[in-house]
Amino acid sequence: MAPSHQASLCPSSPQFAAATGLSISIASRIRLDCHAHPTLPLSILRASSPPIYRLRSISGSHGRFRGRSSRLFISACSKSDAVGSSPLTSKLSEFRDSCWRFLRPHTIRGTTLGSIALVSKALIENPNLINWWLTFKALYGLAALICGNGYIVGINQIYDIGIDKVNKPYLPIAAGDLSVQSAWILVISFAAAGLMIVAWNFGPFITCLYCLGLFLGTIYSVPPFRLKRYPVPAFLIIATVRGFLLNFGVYYATRAALGLTFKWSSPVTFITTFVTVFALVIAITKDLPDVEGDRKFQISTLATKLGVRNITFLGSSLLLVNYLGAIAAAIYMPQVFRRNVMVPTHALLAFGLIFQTWILEKAKYTKEAISQFYRFIWNLFYAEYIIFPFI
Repeated sequence: MAPSHQASLCPSSPQFAAATGLSISIASRIRLDCHAHPTLPLSILRASSPPIYRLRSISGSHGRFRGRSSRLFISACSKSDAVGSSPLTSKLSEFRDSCWRFLRPHTIRGTTLGSIALVSKALIENPNLINWWLTFKALYGLAALICGNGYIVGINQIYDIGIDKVNKPYLPIAAGDLSVQSAWILVISFAAAGLMIVAWNFGPFITCLYCLGLFLGTIYSVPPFRLKRYPVPAFLIIATVRGFLLNFGVYYATRAALGLTFKWSSPVTFITTFVTVFALVIAITKDLPDVEGDRKFQISTLATKLGVRNITFLGSSLLLVNYLGAIAAAIYMPQVFRRNVMVPTHALLAFGLIFQTWILEKAKYTKEAISQFYRFIWNLFYAEYIIFPFI
């Protein structure tokens, strides 16, 4: 089908059947160049069931969906938006989908797993103090963290619309699925709700830490500061918020809820250090798929300065040092860590990292391969929190 060709097909015609089969075949090969498998924007692909379809493809090499170079649009031509569903239901469904993509689900998973892991560790260390009524307080804390996460990633999208149209066209504002006004309402609501939850439930110290996290997330994205333009401040902000503040804050709040004063334990010191370094690697590698847009909008990153290949090896090397450190800690501190858990799991994760780096090298650092590598980095991040309560 020619790049700008359009055809209206009747469902009873042979052409419709052929085109439908073709569209399914193409759709099965679509892989979005994104960080964490987001759903396809509703303005680009409608999941309705109308009797008549219009297909328009703007094709690049091999019909792949690659940012601006290749996009597949399937729009409905029926009189109703979806058979058997009201317009209100459809609009609510679209808004819910947009809000979910606006929250950047892969970051929510990291926040949620980190919170659960640290709370679990604090309870395992003090089983005699477990009070199941504290479950509600833990849920309040998780809700506040998700609100803070939503504010930080949301404010970044509001000020990155132009860049996202190049690098991440699937995000709701860049895709036109969420207005800037609605986005502002969401981020202000997230910040206000999170602050109220923390202030009412966790005391002044945790509230101050929470405000610090919001402040760092703001100066990262918002002019005139916009520290994301400068590699070192950007890395330090991400590592501080996702590494130190999250782990320290959750563990401190959990011990306070149990009636205990704060005290570093060796496992919590380990995970805080490990994840802070890991967050630094995420900060470095997150720019790998975004080189095109960053160069266009003059965003200075290590990836634009040193090149994708060099940054890939830098990030992988830092993570390997992290894993070697974890293995060494288990070997030299058997009284603190479970060696039979720490050593094989971190060795396996390190081998997986080396293998994925090799795959990226073999793929010649295509945008699709880079995105897959970055998603794998996040999966390693999740894995560390999953195994943490058992070490």
